[in-house]
Amino acid sequence: MLKRIVALLLIVLTVTLSGCVSPTGGLKSYTDTSDGYQFLYPNGWIPVQVANGPDVVFHDLIEETENVSVVISAVASGKTVQDLGSPGEVGYKLSKSAIAPPGSGREAELVNAEAREGSGKTYYLLEYAVKLPNQERHNLASVVVSKGKLYTFNASTTEKRWKNVKNQFQQVVDSFQVY
Repeated sequence: MLKRIVALLLIVLTVTLSGCVSPTGGLKSYTDTSDGYQFLYPNGWIPVQVANGPDVVFHDLIEETENVSVVISAVASGKTVQDLGSPGEVGYKLSKSAIAPPGSGREAELVNAEAREGSGKTYYLLEYAVKLPNQERHNLASVVVSKGKLYTFNASTTEKRWKNVKNQFQQVVDSFQVY
């Protein structure tokens, strides 16, 4: 009888605790209403002011090189992300212009490029292996065009941490939306 009660209590406790876990657990929401975008970022990350750079940057308090950022650029009015090229073409152009431009000492290899639909827009999801002179990194990016602007959301970490944060970073990049 006692074993049944203990087993029943364990089942109730397991079901109750699993109900507390959400798919976005450990993430906070950021919304920029003036530029029209939003995304999730990990708890414990803080905003950083960067002069003449991205629109917003958050980085980990402990692993300071681990970060997310949003860069907004102008594109011709009426253009879509598909007008800029396929996911692979846009990923290649982004690697050469922003992630590893000539003279930067960085090399970027486009590991994966795909398109997804969300909120009536097409987003290109890009994955890079990046080599710096003293470090290897892993970047995920989401690229979309809206209202004459190219939005590039980037999440970056060291290659040694990639296995630990891969799922969370994928969730963060998938959360990026423009409206």
